[in-house]
Amino acid sequence: MPSEAGTAPCVILCGPQMGENIGACARAMKNCGLSDLRLVDPRDGWPNPAANAMAAHAEDIVEAATVFDTLEEAVADLTYTYATTARGRDQVKPVFTARGFATDARARSTKGQRLGLLFGREREGLWNSEISLSSAMITVPLNPGNTSLNIGQAVLLVGYEWWTAADETPASVLEASGAAPASQHMLDNFLNRLVADLSDRSFLAIPEKRERMIRNVRNIFQRNDLTENEINTLHGIFSFLKGQGGPR
Repeated sequence: MPSEAGTAPCVILCGPQMGENIGACARAMKNCGLSDLRLVDPRDGWPNPAANAMAAHAEDIVEAATVFDTLEEAVADLTYTYATTARGRDQVKPVFTARGFATDARARSTKGQRLGLLFGREREGLWNSEISLSSAMITVPLNPGNTSLNIGQAVLLVGYEWWTAADETPASVLEASGAAPASQHMLDNFLNRLVADLSDRSFLAIPEKRERMIRNVRNIFQRNDLTENEINTLHGIFSFLKGQGGPR
């Protein structure tokens, strides 16, 4: 789980048009541990029932959202803000990827800075005048032929990087459903039985190939994180095949 150190950024939607999109943003925020939603001049007014319908367990974020007439008011209490944009805006500011933003934001947050993420309108994004109020920009490298994201996707993408920057979930785990992993001794016992059986059946009869073939057989099983149940099943298969008098 991510560390709770520091305060998560607030999400500021500038001129959002549809309640459904605001609800989708709230849902994405909840997924990523963000809770402070600020709306600047929502087109259809506020509150908007359509936002709750799309929020999916993030209704609390929708209902706690604060509304501002201007962006200047929305960012007044913040110390550092990131404006999201899909294209260069000819403004001299730091430009982060979403992952780079997360690293920078986590460091700032632990120092007590209050942070904000600015997202623009569904059709045209943020205005240059709004970006000029930000401290830095976030531009996500996507397919150059189609860099446009809807607002919910944009919030989820940036929020995901914020969340995972402090997440300690291993990149890969073996889902064993409670089964105990096989010990090396248990695996060796099985492999010794396998090699002995292969020898009895003349599979390893060519002296100059024997050691290499044994290594290949071992590597097949060694790299597969077998469980105790799986080893026992393999023993059962061998016992069954020998009992059936399989071909020699």
